[in-house]
Amino acid sequence: MYPMIKIEGVRHAYKTPAGPLPVLDGLELSVDEGGFVAVVGPSGCGKSTLTRLVAGLMKPDEGKVMLHGELVSGPRSTVGMAFQNPVMLEWRTILENIMLPLEIVATKMSKAEQRERANYLLELVGLEGFGDKRPSELSGGMRQRASLCRSIVHKPEVLILDEPFGALDAFTREDLWQTMHKVKEEEPFTGVLITHDLRESIFLADQVVVLSQRPARTQYVLDVPNTGPRDLDHLYTAEAADMLNILRHQIEVAQGRAAA
Repeated sequence: MYPMIKIEGVRHAYKTPAGPLPVLDGLELSVDEGGFVAVVGPSGCGKSTLTRLVAGLMKPDEGKVMLHGELVSGPRSTVGMAFQNPVMLEWRTILENIMLPLEIVATKMSKAEQRERANYLLELVGLEGFGDKRPSELSGGMRQRASLCRSIVHKPEVLILDEPFGALDAFTREDLWQTMHKVKEEEPFTGVLITHDLRESIFLADQVVVLSQRPARTQYVLDVPNTGPRDLDHLYTAEAADMLNILRHQIEVAQGRAAA
């Protein structure tokens, strides 16, 4: 059986006036169906490039990116994405913003069913009653919750999260971590999370992949035990402390500040 996401020997470089800038170098990554992988690494190592490759927004110079055993050759309707900046259209209500992907992706849902699903997702993330508001009327955390709804409204198989909580304050960020577990339980998907927050990675993911310095390769893989929904107390256990120490050391290795 094929994993949901399979990246094999991917190499990629950006064209610059000074010549090619290698970003990924033989990257390997595998995510089983229903799995949730967090990707961490030094700033600028190519994490966001990885998300664009999985989403089919760009093609690698070498290697393969596979979804469900099929080569990714372009954007796919089975992939949802949420970013650090939850861009919303101010002239549309929150409910209309959430329904936007359903205007782009082919769906068999009627207009009434689309509204019903969008309202259900708002309730799921704690925004019941805010569907008729405009984006400027919501806080940053609330807009990010709405952005999460928008990313899964079309029921994607794969959800890519590119630092969606990075700009939020600590309390809002931790609250959204718990919301993510709730969403994952009610709306199953295979997830890839890009983050700089090591606590976030072990709280949300089943597995943490550490990338090396650019051009990135897979440097280290940490399996997170006791996966599934958990509370914040999990982050203050001896087990969590050990995982964080391992990841911090691996980041220092990637940055060239420590020996492997």
